Amino acid sequence: MAAELSPHDEAPGEDWPDLAASARFYLDGLGLDRLGGFQDHQGFDGFMAGLPDWPFHLELTFEHGCTRLPPASPEDLLVFYVSEAAARDRLDLRMRALGFAPVVSTNPYWEACGRTYADPDGYRVVVAAPPR
Repeated sequence: MAAELSPHDEAPGEDWPDLAASARFYLDGLGLDRLGGFQDHQGFDGFMAGLPDWPFHLELTFEHGCTRLPPASPEDLLVFYVSEAAARDRLDLRMRALGFAPVVSTNPYWEACGRTYADPDGYRVVVAAPPR
């Protein structure tokens, strides 16, 4: 999978979008399925992630020639709610095993009911259980 997603001629540097690292985070870590992908489609590479029964999916893209991403703020969040705290905690164990440790959230609500992770590009993803 990783070789498919990042065949770039230039050496990656700081702030370089890395689709292979993003795939590891969203697919292996968060457990989403790879629903499709593309290479060099009108100057873009990318992949779609989600679950087959979801009515939507995420698409992560890389524009050829892009050398720097805009900075992510701590409140650029993608939030996934899971059914219970045990599911969140199981996912947390998997994320940690893959080297994705939680980061401190600026919002105390997410600290109380969720786990916040920074994806390889610095954008934050929260996995939260409904508050009780």
